[in-house]
Amino acid sequence: MLTGRLCWVPLLLALGVGSGSGGGGGGGGSRQRRLLAAKVNKHKPWIETSYHGVITENNDTVILDPPLVALDKDAPVPFAGEICAFKIHGQELPFEAVVLNKTSGEGRLRAKSPIDCELQKEYTFIIQAYDCGAGPRETAWKKSHKAVVHIQVKDVNEFAPAFKEPAYRAVVTEGKIYDSILQVEAVDEDCSPQYSQICNYEIATTDVPFAIDRNGNIRNTEKLSYDKQHQYEILVTAYDCGQKPAAQDTLVQVDVKPVCKPGWQDWTKRIEYQPGSGSVPLFPDIHLETCDGAVSSIQITTELQTNYIGKGCDRETYSEKSLQKLCGASSGIIDLLPSPSAATNWTAGLLVDSSEMIFKFDGRQGAKIPDGVVPKNLTDQFTITMWMKHGPSPGVRAEKETILCNSDKTEMNRHHYALYVHNCRLVFLLRKDFDQADTFRPAEFHWKLDQICDKEWHYYVINVEFPVVTLYMDGATYEPYLVTNDWPIHPSHIAMQLTVGACWQGGEVTKPRFAQFFHGSLASLTIRPGKMDSQKVISCLQACKEGLDINSLESLGQGIKYHFNPSQSVLVMEGDDIGNINHALQKVSYINSRQFPTAGVRRLKVSSKVQCFGEDVCISIPDVDAYVMVLQAIEPQITLRGTDRFWRPAAQFESARGVILFPDIRIMSTIAKAEAPAPRSAVLEEMLHNLDFCDILVLGGDLDPRQECLELNHSELHQRHLDATNSTAGYSIYGVGSMSRYEQVLHHIRYRNWRPAALEARRFRIKCSELNGRYTSNEFNVEVGVLHEVRVSDKEHVSHLIVQPPFLQSVHHPESQSSIQRSSVVPSIATVVIIISVCMLVFVVAMGVYRVRIAHQHFTQEAEAAKEAEMDWDDSALTITVNPMEKHRAPGHGDEETEEEEEEEVEEDVSSGSSDSDDSDEEEEEGVGRGRRGQGGARQAQLEWDDSTLPY
Repeated sequence: MLTGRLCWVPLLLALGVGSGSGGGGGGGGSRQRRLLAAKVNKHKPWIETSYHGVITENNDTVILDPPLVALDKDAPVPFAGEICAFKIHGQELPFEAVVLNKTSGEGRLRAKSPIDCELQKEYTFIIQAYDCGAGPRETAWKKSHKAVVHIQVKDVNEFAPAFKEPAYRAVVTEGKIYDSILQVEAVDEDCSPQYSQICNYEIATTDVPFAIDRNGNIRNTEKLSYDKQHQYEILVTAYDCGQKPAAQDTLVQVDVKPVCKPGWQDWTKRIEYQPGSGSVPLFPDIHLETCDGAVSSIQITTELQTNYIGKGCDRETYSEKSLQKLCGASSGIIDLLPSPSAATNWTAGLLVDSSEMIFKFDGRQGAKIPDGVVPKNLTDQFTITMWMKHGPSPGVRAEKETILCNSDKTEMNRHHYALYVHNCRLVFLLRKDFDQADTFRPAEFHWKLDQICDKEWHYYVINVEFPVVTLYMDGATYEPYLVTNDWPIHPSHIAMQLTVGACWQGGEVTKPRFAQFFHGSLASLTIRPGKMDSQKVISCLQACKEGLDINSLESLGQGIKYHFNPSQSVLVMEGDDIGNINHALQKVSYINSRQFPTAGVRRLKVSSKVQCFGEDVCISIPDVDAYVMVLQAIEPQITLRGTDRFWRPAAQFESARGVILFPDIRIMSTIAKAEAPAPRSAVLEEMLHNLDFCDILVLGGDLDPRQECLELNHSELHQRHLDATNSTAGYSIYGVGSMSRYEQVLHHIRYRNWRPAALEARRFRIKCSELNGRYTSNEFNVEVGVLHEVRVSDKEHVSHLIVQPPFLQSVHHPESQSSIQRSSVVPSIATVVIIISVCMLVFVVAMGVYRVRIAHQHFTQEAEAAKEAEMDWDDSALTITVNPMEKHRAPGHGDEETEEEEEEEVEEDVSSGSSDSDDSDEEEEEGVGRGRRGQGGARQAQLEWDDSTLPY
C-alpha cells in the first residue's frame, strides 16, 4: 500500500503542486491547490471488513483482531490521504473509537463506561473510517465501507456461589443406606462458564455419617439409629470452577425416623406429685402404636412399685396403738416393739429407723420383754400381728430365726409359744400346759409362702383360736399346710422369759444366753389376748395411703375390664379396641392421701400383651418404665400459746378440783408459703392436722405422790378417743386426734397439792407431736404460784381491816421509819420531820390507792378465769387476824417494834385526815404494810408474790 502511495508523487509534482513559482503571486497558487485537492480526494478510506475484540469487564481497553487501522489511496496528499475519525453505528453502545495517528490511520476502540459481563456478554456493531476531506475544514470528506465489529466481554470471578435454599430438610428411616438422601444446589452469578459453574460441594461439619458428591447429592455413609440420634444438622458449602467458596453455608437437617416399632408413644418418664394434689394423671397423652397391625385384644398391667418406701408403701407413721384405734380395733393390744422411752426401754438397744419405727435385726441381738407386759398365761384366743421383711436364710440348712419366743428363764429350755422362720417357712409353736387329758395336741403350725423370703414388706396376722390357728398375710387367708402334734408341757414353777428377735436359752447351757437370732426387719409387733378383730380392721391396719386410681370410672368406655389388687398398687385393664384402651390408660392416676407423704421416687411399670386375629401373640410391646417423684411437703410449725405464769390461792390447790394448768392454751400450726410476686418472701398460713401425743413434764423434781398429783377425768379422754398415762414425772396424752380435741383435754388438766403451805410455785412443760415425733411443737413452760393467806390482828384498832387481794405487793417506806427515828433522836425538829413524813405518807397513800385499784382489776380477771375452771374464789371473806407484833417478834428487836408502832400511829393519824372515800383503801394498804414489816424468820406465813408483771 505504501508503494501505491509513492506512485502518486510524480503526478502531483507534474501538476505543480509542490512548485513555489507561478505568475500572479500566492493567491493564484492557493486556488490551484484547492482545485488540485478536490481533484486529488478521489478515494474512500479503507478498513477491514470485520473485527473481533475482547474486553475484560471493569476495564476500558478493547483488544481487536486485526488492529483498527484505516488506509486511504489519496495519501500522502494532505487531508485527503489522512484519517480523521472512526464512527460507530448503534444506539447507546458503551464504546467509542479514537484516532491515534491520522497519517498512519491507526485507531483504538475503548469503553466509555464500565462493562459488566453479567449484563451483556458480547457486543456487535458497525464501524466506519473517515478521512480528513479536501482541507482543514474537513469538507468533502469521504468514508469507508462498513465493517462489523464483534466484541466479547471477558468475565471476572467476582461473585461467590449461593445456594438456592437457605436450608434443606429430609427424613430418613433408620437402619438403611441411601444413595441420595437429598440434593443441594448452588448458583453463581458470574457470566462465564468457568466462574458461573459449580465444580464442587463439600460438607463443612465434621464427624457426621454423611458424604456429598460434585452434583450436591448427600448420602449416609452408615446406618442411622433413631435411639442414638433423632436428628442431624450439617453445614454444606459450594465451590465454583474458579475455586471460590460460597459466601454462606447452607444448613441441612436430616431427621431419623424410627422403624415402625409397636409401643407406647407420648409419655413422660418423670411425673411430679405435689402433696395434697389429690389424684394426678400419670399418662394424659399416651397412645399405643401397633404399626397397622390388626389387633383383636390387648391387656395392660400398670404396677406402682413402692416396696422400698417405709413398710412396702407410704403408710401412716403413727404408733401401733394409735393405728389400732384409728382402725377401730378392740382395746387391749400390747406393743412389743414400742418406741424407746423411760417406760419402754427394752427396745433402746435395737437398730431402728426412727422415722418409721422399723427395727432391724442383724442376727446378733434380741430384746427381753419385762415381766408383766404380757400376761403369763394366754387364753385359747389371742392374736399376733406384725410387719416383716425377710430374705433367704444363709446356708443350705439354716437355723431357726426367732421372731417371738416365750421360754423358761432358768433351769430348763422349754418353749411355751414361739413364732419363727425356718427355711422360708413360717412356723408358730404353741405348747399347752398339762392341765387336761394326757393326749397329743396340735403344737406346730407351718406355712410355706414365697412372700416369706422375697425381701419385701408384708403384714402378718396370726389368729389363735385353739386348736385352730389361721394366718392372714396382706389381708388374704392362709391355712397351715402342716400341723404337728406334741405332748403338753408339765407344770412347773419356773419363770418364763418373753423375747423378740431371738429366743432365751435359760437351761442346758453353762450361761443363759440368746439363741436362734432373727435376720430381717420387724415393725408393729403386737400381741392381744382375746378374739381377733374383723377382716375390715385387718385390711385397715395394712392399707397403703398411696396407690393407683382411675379418675372417672364412667369415662373408661365400653368393653374395658379392669381389676385392682387389694393395695391398689397393680391395675389390670383389658379391651379389644385400641382407642378405648388408650383412653382408659390416660385416666390412670396416682394418689397419696397422706397429709405429709414420704418424699421420694415411686417407680412405674406398664406392661402390655397384644393378641391378633388367629394368633396367640402377634406383636411384642416394650414396657413403659417411668417414676412418680413425690415432692417434699412443707413442714408445719406447731405452736403452743397461752398464759405462762399465774397465781392461785392455796385453798384452791387443796380443793378436790385443784388448779387448772392450761386454762387458755391454744394449739396452732402454720406453714410458710412463698408469694407469687416475691418468691423470696413467705407468708404464714394456718393449717389443720392431727396430733398423736402431748407430754406434760414436771420441772424442778418429780411429783411427791404423798402430797401432789396431776389429774384428768377419764371421761374427757374417752369421749375424744384419746388415752393417757400418768406418773410422777408428768402426764402423757396420746392418740390420733385433732388439735382442737387436744386443746379441750388440756383445758381440764388439774394440779393438786394437799400441803401448799410449803409450796411457792410449780413449773411444768408441755410439748406436742404429730406423726410419732416427725413434727414437734415448741416447749411451752407454765409456772403456777401459790397465794398464801396472811392473818393479822391489831391491838390498837377496834375494827378489822379487809385485806386486798394478797398478790398485791406491800409498799415499804424506809423514809417513814427514818423520819420517826430522827424525831425521837432530835426532839427540837420533831415537828418539821412529822410534817415532812406526813406529806410523804400522803403521796405514798395516793400511789397505793392507785395501785390497789389496778391490782383489783387484774384480780377480777384472774377470778373470772378461775370461775371458768369451776373454781370459786371469794376475796371478800379474807380478814386480817394475825398480829404481826406477836407472831413475828424476835429477840433483840424491841426498838424496831417500838418504831413500827409509832409509825403505825402516824399513818393512822394521816389516814383519819383523808376523805371518806379513801378510808378503806388506806386502811387496807396500811394493813398490808404492817403485815410485811412484821415479817420475821418464819416465811411460811409470808405473802409470796412477784410484782414484776403488775401494771402501775
